[in-house]
Amino acid sequence: MRKLYFFVVCLTVGMAFTSCGNSKKQSEESSTTEQVAQGIDVSKALYVEEILQNAEKEVGKEITLKGFVTHTCKHSGRRCFVMGNDQKTSIRVEARGNIGGFNRELIGSELVIKGVLKENKLTKEYIDQAEEELKGKQRQESDGEICDAELSNINNMRKWMKENNKDYYSVYYVEGTDYEIIE
Repeated sequence: MRKLYFFVVCLTVGMAFTSCGNSKKQSEESSTTEQVAQGIDVSKALYVEEILQNAEKEVGKEITLKGFVTHTCKHSGRRCFVMGNDQKTSIRVEARGNIGGFNRELIGSELVIKGVLKENKLTKEYIDQAEEELKGKQRQESDGEICDAELSNINNMRKWMKENNKDYYSVYYVEGTDYEIIE
């Protein structure tokens, strides 16, 4: 009887410690999730295409973006690509702040991301150089389809520059500081 009593006490104490340990672990996990999502006003989130409509005015400012993850960099996880609601427009998001990285399981998920909108300006000279490299590459390779698509992109950049009276082509991206998965 004494052994049974001792066994029941040990079992009860062990279960108490185990459940406390699990609660602590769950609490730590939820606080980590809360930290990532902390400070995001989901109601102010705009889809990628909406952000890019006024991107020139928003460069350097904090934005709240929402969209669907289409790709995460598998080696570092330090960036992902997010597509808008129109399923045509996408933007690159760099991991900064509270974001340690983007894991592969996020592909297909809808996220709300808080971050700063940044701009990379591709100059006319840079575009000319890229075109020359592509033409050289096209001459060397028998499969010109890839190069044709890239040359089409360069022509579209030039067209945009002419239509907007700019001597550069803007590539926008986000330095993300926090994100939350929309379920």
